[in-house]
Amino acid sequence: MAVSRRRFVTSVMAGSALAAASTTELLTTLSGPAHAASPPGDVVGKVTVGYQGWFSCPGDSAPIGGWWHWSRDRFQPPSPANTTIVSWPDMREYTHSYPTAYPNLGNGSPATLFSSYDQQTVDTHFRWMQEYGCDTAALQRFNPMGDEGPTRDAMTQKVRSAAERHGRKFYIMYDVTDWLTMQSDIKTDWTTRMSAHTASSAYARQNGKPVVCIWGFGFSEPSRPFTPGPCLEVVNWFKAQGCYVIGGVPTWWRQGIEDSRPGFLDVYHAFNMISPWMVYRARTVEELDSYYNNVNVGDMADCAARGIDYQPCVMPGDLAGGHRRHGDFYWRHIYNMVRLGSQGLYVSMFDEYNEGNQIAKTSETQATTPAGANIRALDEDGVACSSDYYLRITADGGRMLKGQLALTAVRPTPPMVGTPPPATGNLAAGRPTSASSQGGGFPASNAVDSNASSYWESGGGSFPHWWQVDLGASHQVNKLVVRLPAGWGARTQTITVQGSVDGSSFATIAGASAFAFDPATGNTVTRTLTTTTARYVRISIGGNTGWPAAQLAQVEVYAGSTVPDNPPTTPSGLTVTGKTSTSVSLAWTASTDDTGVTGYQVRQGGTVVATVTGTTATVSGLSPSTAYTFTVTARDAAGNTSAASAAVTVTTDAAANADLARGRTTTASSQVQSYASGNVVDGDANSYWESANNAFPQWVQVDLGSSRTVGRVVLKLPPSSAWGARTQTLSVQGSTDGGSFGTLVGSAGRTFDPASGNQVTLSFTAAQTRYVRISVTGNTGWPAGQLSTLEVYAS
Repeated sequence: MAVSRRRFVTSVMAGSALAAASTTELLTTLSGPAHAASPPGDVVGKVTVGYQGWFSCPGDSAPIGGWWHWSRDRFQPPSPANTTIVSWPDMREYTHSYPTAYPNLGNGSPATLFSSYDQQTVDTHFRWMQEYGCDTAALQRFNPMGDEGPTRDAMTQKVRSAAERHGRKFYIMYDVTDWLTMQSDIKTDWTTRMSAHTASSAYARQNGKPVVCIWGFGFSEPSRPFTPGPCLEVVNWFKAQGCYVIGGVPTWWRQGIEDSRPGFLDVYHAFNMISPWMVYRARTVEELDSYYNNVNVGDMADCAARGIDYQPCVMPGDLAGGHRRHGDFYWRHIYNMVRLGSQGLYVSMFDEYNEGNQIAKTSETQATTPAGANIRALDEDGVACSSDYYLRITADGGRMLKGQLALTAVRPTPPMVGTPPPATGNLAAGRPTSASSQGGGFPASNAVDSNASSYWESGGGSFPHWWQVDLGASHQVNKLVVRLPAGWGARTQTITVQGSVDGSSFATIAGASAFAFDPATGNTVTRTLTTTTARYVRISIGGNTGWPAAQLAQVEVYAGSTVPDNPPTTPSGLTVTGKTSTSVSLAWTASTDDTGVTGYQVRQGGTVVATVTGTTATVSGLSPSTAYTFTVTARDAAGNTSAASAAVTVTTDAAANADLARGRTTTASSQVQSYASGNVVDGDANSYWESANNAFPQWVQVDLGSSRTVGRVVLKLPPSSAWGARTQTLSVQGSTDGGSFGTLVGSAGRTFDPASGNQVTLSFTAAQTRYVRISVTGNTGWPAGQLSTLEVYAS
């Protein structure tokens, strides 16, 4: 099939395109009352990753056959002359691999690839999602009526199985590219194939409704020639099926310019959630900031004014294009969207090795990349990165989205966990910097750029002042080179060099001494240092004979080849010693080390959630009724990190007397029109479930996800006075398995009166149950069962 959304690149940057939209148009889009965002669910408040799952290899039994998405000619093996590959996957965790026609890897091993059609591949990917905090996967689904349809159908089942196995959610994301018969085909595909998967406990729900995304309406490319009418009809059809519908829309959807056709605003506003596309729109941090100011802020306001959830696309950057800046590009994009207040994040993409914007594990160096194939590895800009680095950034970004990590523009994720391989070259080049102060337009970053004439200068006032660089990982630092601009007059600065492995506790590497800068020797001072393990190098300046401020034009840091001492032994005996609805307490057996253990890190997936010096820790800021998996690593004085302990998984307690049904999976004996069962748990008092008419008995039920203590239910009808008083004869039933139900509250007439809020509360002897069913046998106000809200409480 044709390459779809991935390669459409707008030619106009954010600021200039926005100028085409008039002030009147902007004010119009931002008018109207604001509505509260939807409550947290499987997409709101969550990290969603786009999942292609479209790679195939000969011999994997996939119906489509051949090297699907690995080669331009899928019937010939991928090679440098026949390839669609931009990034090379890290193949170490795949059980099955398939030989290619690429040269051997740099380490001499055969160049092999994975097949998405292998269940083990999908399980591996979803295990990574679980370990690194990816909550939900949007499974891409292109025109299934063509030759890829049977393979896509099978992949849906494989994804469903993996999501169930690893506690992740998934939903169907239709891409309408080149699907000219979409309007009728998409309905047939949903009703005859895909809707069956919503019965899975792993199928994503938002506001109690199954989630569906439609990607591509309104794009200006010829491959999506649809007019607004058919598109709006499809959106409303899915909503009538009881679905929560996400729109994958153009970047410039609100203005109807650039990548968006005009006249589609009613279509865009019909979606429950809007997710604008961003891949290839920005290449630098500065361009991301431009989009934030000129596009995202207005998008968010427009959505808030209309009660539409906003799920912006975030991306790690094109590895082949050199956009990633060793993680700083990705973190800036996440930071911008979290400070915006976005309802969720859509990461593009999880496994897109065809375009280089994947976050899944990727070759770290040329040693694990085909030799001479001109494929960039993760260390392409000279910074050593672990293969899971972008998964770890995703985990930290998810924690920031959920309020478990303070909002920070500074990337907290190191490129390497533990001690990186011996490094060569200037470790400070292009790295993040900070300083005690800044004078004029002379920021700290000038000292690590490639311009020897730019410089950092501190603010005025009394000395000392300091400047600092984050090397991204701990290194055996042993040499420092400091420069001033070549044309400056001679001066001496008094400098102390300090180092730290954590950015908070600094030790002196070289005591205060005179650094004499002389234009006759290029205004350069080189110092050999006592080899010290450090990630953060700080230069503290106590005086300057040439100017009443600290000044640095270039700082270069180098590491020796000294191999650090051995890492600590792996912590053992990790156990859960206590838990609440928002915290988990852990304990473990101490590690040993040849130079002494200095502390431990508790990790959730690849993310550090607690750092302690003892052998106990409490992790707080967690969500109620949620499963978490933890491991512990030990660190020594040299900055070495041990292997991770065996994992423990624990589910936090329910919030104190919280509504256990909110946003949970629902079913019913029947429904009419769009009045689906999910309406009773969506938090909207005006939406409701209605059964088939004149066909009692009828029932609606909610799955609480696991067996819980239940002692009270609250039943509501819409509060509007248009809903006159009525009495429904109903009972409350419970089940632990969804098959055999017992009576919790016997059948009786229950009066719903608008004068008292159209609400009925039923308390009963507490019982363990997972499924709560409301069975209705009569209604004096309408010949059907009706409920707008079903709340379930422990007491």
